[in-house]
Amino acid sequence: MGFVPCLRKVSPLVRKKTPSNFSALLGGLKAAAEDTRLRLLALLDQAELTVSDLTDILGQSQPRISRHLRLLAEAGIVERFREASWAFYRRASEGSGAPLADAILALADPADPIFERDRERLAQVRAARQSAAQNYFRKHAARWDELRKLHVSESAVEAAVREAFAGKHIDALLDLGTGTGRILELFGSEIARGVGIDLNPEMLQFARANLDKAGLKHCSVRQGDLYNLPFPRDSFDAIVLHQVLHYLEDGARALREAARVLRPSGRLVVVDFAPHQLEFLRDEHAHRRLGYAPDTVEQWLKDAGLEFDRHRMLVPEQKNENALTVSVWVARDPRILLAGEGREVA
Repeated sequence: MGFVPCLRKVSPLVRKKTPSNFSALLGGLKAAAEDTRLRLLALLDQAELTVSDLTDILGQSQPRISRHLRLLAEAGIVERFREASWAFYRRASEGSGAPLADAILALADPADPIFERDRERLAQVRAARQSAAQNYFRKHAARWDELRKLHVSESAVEAAVREAFAGKHIDALLDLGTGTGRILELFGSEIARGVGIDLNPEMLQFARANLDKAGLKHCSVRQGDLYNLPFPRDSFDAIVLHQVLHYLEDGARALREAARVLRPSGRLVVVDFAPHQLEFLRDEHAHRRLGYAPDTVEQWLKDAGLEFDRHRMLVPEQKNENALTVSVWVARDPRILLAGEGREVA
């Protein structure tokens, strides 16, 4: 006999989502109308999880969990993302399946014993994930500490990033080269949705642990290619590239791709080093470029079709030959979205 949760009063959905047509609505309801799949949906509302995670939590076989996830994904109420040899799942946040997932979850009583037990097991999985991430970070702590000592404090850089977005409402934020997920944490309480992209699976593991710890369910991270982002045009109204360009072969191309997914009037902020001569960063830390002149990145932003706003230099307090200056560039999409009309003009 299938599990039927206790019900609670349905609150109106806050986020605007694409409504489901009859076929999609029926498919989504059928997909969720099974006890394991309903439990999976509730768990994926709390965190991004793998098949292995869900197998541990629910105590069911991998083929069974995979089959249920496939049905939920086909119905559009669960999203699936590849990351190297892994696949991550989470509750749909966009598309016609998102409002249906919201509505179903709004009917589920979180105090129900079955849901409570699943969350207890989820907490154990998260704790293990956090431990593994901390172990990775400890192994690489010397590297991070060495680089931090070379330039201005992170608090000063973060303050400059905040200043770049001052006065702007941020609905969707994209952090390219997210690393530990710090930028998502910084703006997490102020945005409706945040996504971080990085190539390094170990760093993504650490970022997920940080986001879990911060309780930022609306923020997620993905393994992805900065030259070929998995998003349609005009997806984000705020984009950050924090200490990313110097790792790339083609920074101009990365900025063009970032501009593609920037919404009308959206802002793009680039943080990177000013030109320097510290060759050991190239040899020991995989830096491909030893900083950038202000006009280089400014021209790249203009070539990407953006309107350049301003450039700021953050000079370190310590005066030694290895001290690095950090540059912050701010640009915006020149298109204007006409309020209430959903139309854009150049």
